[in-house]
Amino acid sequence: MKLCFAEGLRRFLRSNFPFRNVESFSYTSPSSARTEETLVKPWSKRCAIAIGTLILAYALSINAQQPPPTPPGFQPPQPAPAGPQLLHPMFQDHAVLQRDRPINIYGESSPGAAVTVTLRTFSVQARAGADGRWRATLPAMPAGGPYSLSATANGETRTAQDVLIGDVFFCAGQSNMAFSQRQAQGAAEDARAATDGQIRQLSISTNASLTPRQTFATTVRWVAATPETIGNFSAACYYFARDLKKTVNVPIGMVVAAWGGARVRNWVSEGELRRAALDTGDLDMLAVSRTDQQAALRRWGAKWEAWWTSALPSAGRPWTPDYSDASWKTAPPALGAWALWNGSSPDGFVGQMWMRTTVTLTAEQAAKSGAVLDLGAVNEEDETWINGKDVGASSFANRTQHAIRPGVLKEGVNVIVTNIFCSWRNCGIRGPAENRAIRFGDGTSVLLANPWKYQEVPDTRIAPQLPWGPTHGVTMDYNGMVSPIGAYGLRGVVWYQGESDIYFARQYKATLLAMMADWRRHFEHPELPFLIVQLPNYGPPSPRPTSSVWADVREAQRQAVLQDKHAALTVNVDIGDAANLHPTNKAELGRRLALAARNLIYGERIPPSGPVVDSVTRRGSDVVVAFRDVTGTLSERGAQPGGFQLCGADQSSCRSADMRVEGATVVLPGAGSASRVRYCWADTPACPLSDGSGRPAGPFETPIR
Repeated sequence: MKLCFAEGLRRFLRSNFPFRNVESFSYTSPSSARTEETLVKPWSKRCAIAIGTLILAYALSINAQQPPPTPPGFQPPQPAPAGPQLLHPMFQDHAVLQRDRPINIYGESSPGAAVTVTLRTFSVQARAGADGRWRATLPAMPAGGPYSLSATANGETRTAQDVLIGDVFFCAGQSNMAFSQRQAQGAAEDARAATDGQIRQLSISTNASLTPRQTFATTVRWVAATPETIGNFSAACYYFARDLKKTVNVPIGMVVAAWGGARVRNWVSEGELRRAALDTGDLDMLAVSRTDQQAALRRWGAKWEAWWTSALPSAGRPWTPDYSDASWKTAPPALGAWALWNGSSPDGFVGQMWMRTTVTLTAEQAAKSGAVLDLGAVNEEDETWINGKDVGASSFANRTQHAIRPGVLKEGVNVIVTNIFCSWRNCGIRGPAENRAIRFGDGTSVLLANPWKYQEVPDTRIAPQLPWGPTHGVTMDYNGMVSPIGAYGLRGVVWYQGESDIYFARQYKATLLAMMADWRRHFEHPELPFLIVQLPNYGPPSPRPTSSVWADVREAQRQAVLQDKHAALTVNVDIGDAANLHPTNKAELGRRLALAARNLIYGERIPPSGPVVDSVTRRGSDVVVAFRDVTGTLSERGAQPGGFQLCGADQSSCRSADMRVEGATVVLPGAGSASRVRYCWADTPACPLSDGSGRPAGPFETPIR
């Protein structure tokens, strides 16, 4: 037991406290009830049962009671200044502008004002429109600096000093893009060597907006890399820039916009989603919510109920008062993270959970005006009913409160039902018991003191997600974090996202393609290159062929890149962490991104990634898988059975296949009636193929021709 406790404490301190020191300022939304943390799976059942509950309960209490310390060099964002800003916030001290392309400069002044913009020896004029916005375009310039950039209007001059001209990359996605350099493997040593001040970052704070913003909600600033500042940089983006600069010796600017848990659809403009016929019903509801939130909630409730009755017709209607919950379990009185009710880790069950309770009201109470159902803090999304009538929904709310329409409450027993979706840890209803109550307009309240019963939703079914949710919604993050950037000059985009779309892989390819088209239009760069980070391995390995939502997203990413000649994919399935959603080897990830950029963007004749499947054909009773972009010849890395699978029409037909390497091809003998081949297919898959570059062959599923 002493050894068990010592090992548990060592793993816990190593994996949780360094992460907690930075999570709340690096990528947690101020309006979010959830923070993403390093995931540490129990290493033995005995140890987990013995000490897991105590350690994790202590950790959660510490997280709840103590704010994380502020790291060196960190300056929290402040509300953006009110009124027009002559120079848009993208143009300030230490900015990096894109070389070799016309340079757009923009800002705000009074309507009709004449504006003069000067950079180096170049000076151009512009005139503000009726809305006060103006834009000027300077000629393309080579890399260089530092320079001063100024704008003058109505006797006012704003100047940005120490401006460089080089290559600018937009680094976007979810928590693994926000993951800071100080959390990465080897962070301390790398920070001491971070003395190249020509690598600079501008970080955009999380903001979800119902409509496209013209400027940022909070202050932004360009920061040069130093040993003191580098810890706050995006690790993936910084290591990419650091490696790229070894061969592309120009200043490199990184514009980082990332939000933990954000789905890809939330990064696409409404116009582009409609052009692509994606999520149009949710967009219609989002449009209603802009003017009538209660009407939008009623429409959403009807859609949610229709989804449930269609997806699980035999499961009944658990939100109705006469539904029998006799078989449901009873939750602990304190509620909290539901995974802790039956285990030692808050990372247990994720998905959909039904919860029901009752509250008894007098006739006088039921008739009171201004009634609100207060559930405290719900993590992550809820759909809630009282007496069978939908009363509202929320997504990542600090406090989940739903207005109750007149006539919903009644004298006697009232049945309260909520369905909660959660994709990460600490799922459920949290906070002190006194936060859960029916509250009335006169200031009185009735606590929800009766027991709660609960039932997991079977089959990992995932309900539709709230259109105006800050991370799971539609177009909200584009409106709040991409639109405000304006038509800033870029050399490329680095995209690291997909973890929150594992249940929506069928739509991922189309949505990612729409996003790439959308951003090319927004940044006025029709051939804007995209470097797509394919999801790394995560989760327990499977000893036999199985379905995998992670593999589904990887394949969607691969297919999207195949369809877009200005995109490249980096394979990372060997550098993840089966027990950690946030792998720390960001230096190798950055190196691979730099290699992909050197091929796609800078035209070097090097493979952008490891071996790539080229064709899958029959040869007698065998199947031959040919690869391209092979450095030297293919090779097997260790004994990893199950790398290749031969499949028929459905999952149950898949079986592991023997393999034989022949140069740049692999032969799978005895294919029989198989119609497709899978390789490297699981949450944490077996991936034995590599080549002379040391990089792995990437996952794929393809038909046999």
